[in-house]
Amino acid sequence: MTVIRTMTAGLALLLAAACTAPTPPRSEAKTAASTACSRPQGRPAAETATTVDVIEQAYFCILGNYYSGATLDARSLLTAAFAALTQELNRDGRDVPEATMPALTGDRKADWTAFETTYRKITDQVPALRDKLAVVTLEALVAALGDNHAAWAHDVKRPPDYYDGDGYGLGLEANVNGPQVQGNPGVALPPLFVTTVQGGAAQTAGLRPGDLIESINGSAPFIDGQASPALAALYPRYPQARPVRLRLLRQSSGRRWSVTLKPGLYQRDLATLQVVQSKLLDDDVAYVRMRGFAPDSADRVLNAISRLRTGRTLTGVVLDLRGNGGGSPQEAIRLESAFVHGKATAHLCTVDGKCETLRTDDTVPLLNLPLMVLIDRSCASACEHFSSSVKDLRAGQLIGTRTAGVISGPAQPYLLANNTTLSFPTRHHLGPDREVIDRIGVPPDHHVPLTPQDAAAGRDPALAKALTLLHK
Repeated sequence: MTVIRTMTAGLALLLAAACTAPTPPRSEAKTAASTACSRPQGRPAAETATTVDVIEQAYFCILGNYYSGATLDARSLLTAAFAALTQELNRDGRDVPEATMPALTGDRKADWTAFETTYRKITDQVPALRDKLAVVTLEALVAALGDNHAAWAHDVKRPPDYYDGDGYGLGLEANVNGPQVQGNPGVALPPLFVTTVQGGAAQTAGLRPGDLIESINGSAPFIDGQASPALAALYPRYPQARPVRLRLLRQSSGRRWSVTLKPGLYQRDLATLQVVQSKLLDDDVAYVRMRGFAPDSADRVLNAISRLRTGRTLTGVVLDLRGNGGGSPQEAIRLESAFVHGKATAHLCTVDGKCETLRTDDTVPLLNLPLMVLIDRSCASACEHFSSSVKDLRAGQLIGTRTAGVISGPAQPYLLANNTTLSFPTRHHLGPDREVIDRIGVPPDHHVPLTPQDAAAGRDPALAKALTLLHK
């Protein structure tokens, strides 16, 4: 995510006027500052300290612009924020008597005033922790939305032992999407096994596709069939990236052993970094792997199919979206428009049911080819927009496993006073049939999961199923 930190022209004029206008009472000045969140523009400015005034601005920005802000119980945000505040005090061994949650009434402004009063009493007693407490409080405020497309982008001081590199070089299968694991490891399904070895520590340690992971840092990834919190260590999000110790089983030989993988930079296969890859299968099927809905990626897919079609008759297209984390909704619409015209691909709705309908771009020529789409639990966001429209509009068939369920709505950025960016959806995403996909995902038409035996043998059962369906 690009962090944009600058001052909008409107806010600049507001501040300029404040230099000459009489100073309003503190309550009026704070209300104006708190609600003045707007879309960022121009070159980012340097980030400044996070303060309680920035937290206030974020609080009212969410209530005024988030898709369900009008009906949101703001007490849930303040309670989560205060809990994070007190937990950080405990971690630093500096709890204070005044750190008691004030009574909240449901009046958003009055509740904020009560929260701020108590917050200032606490932080005044621990000035050395003031910056850290502000950061964790604001992070918790945003996290309390429980929205996979809500985030606060800000600089974080990296601890001395943190390595911000390319990771472990490990591809994994637990029928789960990485962001889901970070927020709710219970959505994963056993077994956990290696699907690919991309390089780095995993390659040095001699791991192979199909190797089962029996423990992570001494803890089982699944207990009674339910994912344990240990699983999240394999899907690190700053600042949790650390060396991880794995206990492995290679079923083909019965070998059990342990390795420690240290995150670090490693040489990547350039082909795997390409957003779009294509090849001809069985002399008559266009296979296209699409790793993200980046700008122009839809046209790159269509151009690849056109090249493969030159001089031959194709019987169909296999579009591989496994591991596709999403991107631009406009690219999803453009790609869908090559397979169907005159249809709604999604709806973006407010909490009161007012919806904007996203429709196909009928200027895109139809391919008039059968379509098979390979999906898995790492197909998220715009990938789910595309997959749900393929399913609902009967533009093709979905093969693999259910998608991630990470599609609350397109995130919109807002500038905060310390030049950091708060982003969240202003509309909620619904599928073409107005179904909720967020937290649920899109089910495949043909459920074809990958097994450890498949990975070890280099088999791709989902792709094999797609080719069988096209050649019927």
